[in-house]
Amino acid sequence: MTIKAAGAVLWRPVGDAVEIAVVHRPQYDDWSLPKGKLDKGETMPVAAHREVVEETGYECVLGRYLGHVSYEVASRGGWPEQISDKVVRYFSAEAVSGDFVPNDEVDELRWVSVAEAVELLTYSHDQQIITEFDRLPARTRTLLLVRHAKAGKRAEWDGPDAKRPLTDAGREQAASLAVMLPLFGADQVYSAPRVRCTDTVVPLAKALGTTVQLEPLLSEEGFWPVREKGVLRVLDLLDSGTAVVCSQGGVIPDVVAELATKGGVPLTDTPAKKGSVWLLSFSPTDQHLVAATYLDEILD
Repeated sequence: MTIKAAGAVLWRPVGDAVEIAVVHRPQYDDWSLPKGKLDKGETMPVAAHREVVEETGYECVLGRYLGHVSYEVASRGGWPEQISDKVVRYFSAEAVSGDFVPNDEVDELRWVSVAEAVELLTYSHDQQIITEFDRLPARTRTLLLVRHAKAGKRAEWDGPDAKRPLTDAGREQAASLAVMLPLFGADQVYSAPRVRCTDTVVPLAKALGTTVQLEPLLSEEGFWPVREKGVLRVLDLLDSGTAVVCSQGGVIPDVVAELATKGGVPLTDTPAKKGSVWLLSFSPTDQHLVAATYLDEILD
């Protein structure tokens, strides 16, 4: 049995440096990063955000994915003792508001430097996550590239392909995206002009109180004749805020691969399942991609 959990490196700017929140758990008498097990039906980003809020009292905006740690844990009570594998996935998270109040899980929180965090943390696997956090600037710019949700088979749709709608499963995926993507600070929504694409992000746009802006260059037939313009258009959207861009399976893998090549980010594959998301993290000062994570691989 594998126990799934999520957490975050919660940080805040202090001058030109950053401070990291490290929490003390009285039940274990340890110093750790905010983390906890997934509730039923939660995705990793949702659980990471919830655990930060519950353990620290701080609202936060998720940033790049920092990787995972795994270790064995013993069950509480019962005999014989059961040993399970535990996997914890971590995100960067910038604190935006709130205050710490001692609670049942955490009785003390300390804001410390990166070096102090490494010394204070009880577990080496938490220290490894801090090392990865410190490898890149704390604040990166985020773009979320979404493949449209499930829309059924083209052969079974009698109307124009551009108007092919989402299935019930696709609408469920769209609803899930509307919960998860705002946690990354999403504030702008763009879509290829296809019903299945726009309908994938309409629930998100409603949740954000905005509208879906159409991007013809990011549809399959709009992208390939002017491929370089399509890639540049994606980069231009970095200046609009934290953009969510919904496109098609014939566009997304190429865009991600091109950005990764230009940014020197090693990727062995660029999948794009329906309803999936690429979390793309860019330099805070230019259009240089610094990290890319296919969230579909870590959501469950």
